[in-house]
Amino acid sequence: MKRVIATVILALSTSFVQADDLDLIGSLSQAQFDDLSKDLTAAFSYKAGAPAESLGIMGFDAGLAVSSTKLKNTSAWTAAMSSGNAINTLVVPKLYLQKGLPFDVDIGAYYVNVPDTNLEAWGGELKYAFVSGNVALPAVAVRAAITSLTAMDQLELKSRSVDVSISKSILFVTPYAGLGRVWADSKPLAETAIARSVDISEIRTFVGLSIQPMFFNLALERDSVGGIASYNLKLGIAF
Repeated sequence: MKRVIATVILALSTSFVQADDLDLIGSLSQAQFDDLSKDLTAAFSYKAGAPAESLGIMGFDAGLAVSSTKLKNTSAWTAAMSSGNAINTLVVPKLYLQKGLPFDVDIGAYYVNVPDTNLEAWGGELKYAFVSGNVALPAVAVRAAITSLTAMDQLELKSRSVDVSISKSILFVTPYAGLGRVWADSKPLAETAIARSVDISEIRTFVGLSIQPMFFNLALERDSVGGIASYNLKLGIAF
């Protein structure tokens, strides 16, 4: 377990230059805009950071999360920022909330305003644990989620995703994994020579570990969308 925690923390704290405003979208070529949109989809599509099992009708989980996405198309980012920074990693802090409902259904949401950038996003999810899990059986759930990202008057990106996940609690530790698909529509808002919006459809895989002693919750997760990896750390109060 210590090795898993160390790997995620190392990925989150790797030396990087933070992104600046994406304020030169209008200067991008169509290929650069396509590449930038793929990175943004991987970084901002919904990441629950939670196992398949339901929180239960009285369940509640709220706190802070941070994800670190290894950018695949760094030249497009450099061209899109007036700072000219060459960045390799995008760190995204989030406020999140998840609530259990009757019939093994959970709802959740997050909000993001990336510091020192014009990037703002929100997302929401609905999850149904159609196999609730018990001492012998793992929990299995299906989740649908949406997100919306804006860079002020530069671009707008909306994503939709579905996934199936499985998890099995062992005392207060719950490993989980899942597979799904993400669809995104990225539209330039700035005056630009870009001829079209971008439609993205990518496979998502994720694996994680939720640790919940008493009322404290720690979740560590590796998420991959179209081969672009994100490492996620979630700290919250849960019951």
